[in-house]
Amino acid sequence: MLQAIGLTSARHRGLPPAVDDLTFEAEPGCVTALLGPTGSGKTSALRLMLELEPGRGITYFRGRPLHRVTHPAREVGVLLGDVPGHPARTARGQLRMLCAAAGVPASRADEVLHEVGLDGLRDQRIGTLSLGMDRRLALASALLGDPHTLILDEPADGLVAREADWMREMLRSHAARGGTVLFTTPDPKEAARTAGRVVTVEAGRLVSDQSVGDFSRTRLRPRVAVRSPHAARLASIVSREARASRRPVEVVTGASSSLISVYGSSCAEIGDVAFRHGLPVHLLADEVGDTCPPRPDPADASDPSTATTAFPGAGGDVDAEGATGGGSAENGVPQREGRSAAAQAPPIRRRPARGPMRPVRYELRRLFGVRTTTMIIFATLVASAAVSVLLARDGRTPIPQVLAGWPSLLPLPPAALGAGLLGALSFGDEFRYPALAAGRGTVPRRLGLLLAKLAVSGGVALLLALLVVAVSAESLRLVYGGDLAGTPPNALSLVMSWACLSVGCAWAGLLAAGIFRVTAAGVAAVLAVPVLMVPLLQAVSKAPTTRSVNGLPGRLRELAWLRWPHEADGWLAAGVRVVAHPVGVALALSLSVLVCAYLFTSLRGRVRW
Repeated sequence: MLQAIGLTSARHRGLPPAVDDLTFEAEPGCVTALLGPTGSGKTSALRLMLELEPGRGITYFRGRPLHRVTHPAREVGVLLGDVPGHPARTARGQLRMLCAAAGVPASRADEVLHEVGLDGLRDQRIGTLSLGMDRRLALASALLGDPHTLILDEPADGLVAREADWMREMLRSHAARGGTVLFTTPDPKEAARTAGRVVTVEAGRLVSDQSVGDFSRTRLRPRVAVRSPHAARLASIVSREARASRRPVEVVTGASSSLISVYGSSCAEIGDVAFRHGLPVHLLADEVGDTCPPRPDPADASDPSTATTAFPGAGGDVDAEGATGGGSAENGVPQREGRSAAAQAPPIRRRPARGPMRPVRYELRRLFGVRTTTMIIFATLVASAAVSVLLARDGRTPIPQVLAGWPSLLPLPPAALGAGLLGALSFGDEFRYPALAAGRGTVPRRLGLLLAKLAVSGGVALLLALLVVAVSAESLRLVYGGDLAGTPPNALSLVMSWACLSVGCAWAGLLAAGIFRVTAAGVAAVLAVPVLMVPLLQAVSKAPTTRSVNGLPGRLRELAWLRWPHEADGWLAAGVRVVAHPVGVALALSLSVLVCAYLFTSLRGRVRW
């Protein structure tokens, strides 16, 4: 069971809250529609229930608030908007990636694809799917964790009749298995066709909570809205004359004593009845499919006696301002007076989504699920091999620079630029196509996800650096034949420098893209190291050096209580030379600043593992 109690959104710039003291229930085994016109606060109510927006109130999912649910994806499946996936990713690849995020087996992707009827389109790119197929894939994403509760925001919006019928059948099937289904819609006929219970809201407040039978009987039939100071007498006369003439006319009291709705009659007939009996009429209008009851007369607002039940089967009394008064045990809305529920409800603090339960697996599937990664790697290898062949023609370029494909004209070698671009895409695509936002809002800044991205991007950067050297060496052997040079004496230092440069560029791009939420910021951070930081450091340290760090490993050995083997001195000396290089210093400073900035922005969002 889903219980929303006292939901009230935060005020923005003095404007009234989008959701104001909203309380209702969605029972298991039943499809519940949250009905209201555009701008009535339906989507804001869903985001408050999912703790994606700050406000007040609390929502229980089978007796527990969402932040206390251990595995949210297995309790709540959410569809807010369209499929937030990379258009180049396949439908099956998208679901397998989300399986890793939800902590469910990858085989679950094939099961839900079969369940939503997308078996034949599993290898289709998301960007080529039609709106109906896209909505099916979105529902499949919500069903991955086999949740008990489904929360959907206008799932049938824009669908053709056949796809809309399929969506209704899927929702009813989930409810028939004992699940809870809550969906929003602005169309009262859609609510009546799909739901078993209809909760109507307007201006963020509860208007009625009815069974679909009562809703259809009182809200969808054509009716005549009548306002008169003698509405009760007019209603009695209309009912008496209808019985005398054996006509199926029904009169329903409105939100105040001066309002009635007459079903099975017309404006002309009601006007004639009022004229014959000398009763004044202030409003006489035909209404069809209105989502809200007739507006009360402001003059009745001060009279407590005018608070009556809006319609038979309504979930609570509606006062002259449209606010729900005492709830009834029949509809499950708790008893409350005025704004007491909102006043006593705990605050809702926006909680970013939990990180993927299998972050490394998720990141690997995200990285290699599109052709962009392989295209960048291939382009980097081709560019590096071509540059290496050109640099080796004159024979004056040092062999390490030839193998790296790094001409002096370029601020960075192609391998470092490629690694930085892959790192920038790790977070840039996450915010551009937020796959993790399907049910829980913005992309999570979780330490587990960050560490997974650092590990995967660092590993790919090392692999790319190794492939560049191997492909360049093979290209040189193929073009010029033989070995161009032997192993240099400082090979260890060169290898460490090459690895640190590649990994550092990948991490710089990743962290900058994570901070600014755009890929271009990551690429700019990578280019800023040689273009801005290195010249700045060279200008600061252009004074002649009079001291050296030679012998540092031996001095550290004397201070340390732990004795390491003598072979480690070479590694330590090589590391010192790498860090002392202007590019190494600039990269280290840039990474330090980016790490501090990332942690600062993350801690402000109450980061969790």
